[in-house]
Amino acid sequence: MPKFLTIGYGDRASYDRLDEGKRAAAHAHDALLVERGAEMGIAGKPVQVRNHDASGPDVSKGQYLKSDLPVAGFAIIEAADIEEAAELVSKTPCAVAYGVVEVWPLEKAGS
Repeated sequence: MPKFLTIGYGDRASYDRLDEGKRAAAHAHDALLVERGAEMGIAGKPVQVRNHDASGPDVSKGQYLKSDLPVAGFAIIEAADIEEAAELVSKTPCAVAYGVVEVWPLEKAGS
């Protein structure tokens, strides 16, 4: 079955304003995705890695990607297609709590 990388964006203030029942339902949905085999994690503090011309790694703190909302977490899910993947993540906390979730198809390297 195809795999998809999901990136959830959202901030604490938007999460906190969500009705408690809807928040609980969104977390219960996350638990169902994990039962299906999804790998999920909360985003920590990133670093950027460069190794231009294989001259040695240069690591600096901070994100490279910029967005209106902070990255909240990641998951790798399985779904029949991108439409099913989008449906699956539409009930997750970031999607429900005024954030957004990106869905990226994972393709094999060299394909």
